[in-house]
Amino acid sequence: MEDDIVNQELVEICLRVRDIEATLDFYTNLFDFEVASRREFPEDKFDLIYLNSPGSSVQIELTYNYDAEPYTIGDGFSHLGVTVSDLEKMHDVCKDSAYETGELKGLSGGTPSYFFVTDPDGYRIEVKREK
Repeated sequence: MEDDIVNQELVEICLRVRDIEATLDFYTNLFDFEVASRREFPEDKFDLIYLNSPGSSVQIELTYNYDAEPYTIGDGFSHLGVTVSDLEKMHDVCKDSAYETGELKGLSGGTPSYFFVTDPDGYRIEVKREK
């Protein structure tokens, strides 16, 4: 690979969503993501919403296609991951929400260090204890 193109950085992850308001509520209210920009293309029947995660340069691009059929999440994609400073408190917040929330788990039966919560479109978010 050429030396002048080696410095690459992951800048965004795109998720196709069906209910943009429910999805925005999930990411902005549960995880404190902020809307960085919103671009609407009604003539092409889609919107793009970019979310910033506090402390990260990677954005989530939410793509909302008007009148799209439900999406099938493939078996090759597993989840997105976020870290939090208080895992147990975040677990309680998620369990008290309307979102499907798994139990606290630890690798190989070890100390609980993560759990999963599912967004309105079925994407799983792994919530981990900050290192």
